[in-house]
Amino acid sequence: MLALVLVLALTAGVAVQTWQLVGVSSRLDRANQRLAELTQGQEYAGERLDAIEDRASELEQRAGEAFDSEEIAAAVVPSVFMVVAGDFGGTAFAVGPETDDGGTNLFTNFHVVQPVWDDGVREVTLERTNQRYPAEIVEVDPAADVAWLQTSTSFRGLATSGEQVRSGQPIIAVGAPLGLTDVVTTGVVSSPSQDLPDGSGPWIQFDAAVNPGNSGGPVINAEQQVVGIATAKNPDAEALGFAVPIEVACDLFDIC
Repeated sequence: MLALVLVLALTAGVAVQTWQLVGVSSRLDRANQRLAELTQGQEYAGERLDAIEDRASELEQRAGEAFDSEEIAAAVVPSVFMVVAGDFGGTAFAVGPETDDGGTNLFTNFHVVQPVWDDGVREVTLERTNQRYPAEIVEVDPAADVAWLQTSTSFRGLATSGEQVRSGQPIIAVGAPLGLTDVVTTGVVSSPSQDLPDGSGPWIQFDAAVNPGNSGGPVINAEQQVVGIATAKNPDAEALGFAVPIEVACDLFDIC
């Protein structure tokens, strides 16, 4: 009888241990499964992170390629000049196709040539790389602050943009501030259409640095197209420049 009891007890103990081992094994299986899921999730997260980093690098590269200020400047600077009108100076730039006689049309601001225009003089001088070229004031629009110049020398005319500029759009401004030539500054369009307190405008507002002498210079987009004619800056604030939209000038004078 005692032997039977011992056998039953041992059998029960073995059953309990077996059940416990089965439970432990089951928990280990679940733990291993969970670990595998976590590992798989980490691998997926790592792949996603790599993909995001690759995409960010691609976008940075494309952004750099889309707006290469050095390349843009190299393409447009040869078409930009210092214009001397009597004792006054500013900037002018070649635009559009050549004239019928092989010359070049240019835009500048009216206020750049106004001193000689008001005196009845129509001749100004273009300067570039220590070379001087005579030019004529063909027509002006004081209200729009635009003047059309023409020279008999052939230069490549810059293309003009037919699209509305956008806030945040990168641009460069090229000019001859303070008598310096081929000065290039970079920035963005701050506002595509801004009226000034004096009622003038609308102007393109931008934050590229401009100074006296920049007036009449081109404001250029990433496609190497003129979007505006640099006209004025706020003397009491930095990074606050204004430009005549190029479509205004092109509508006034059919030379673009």
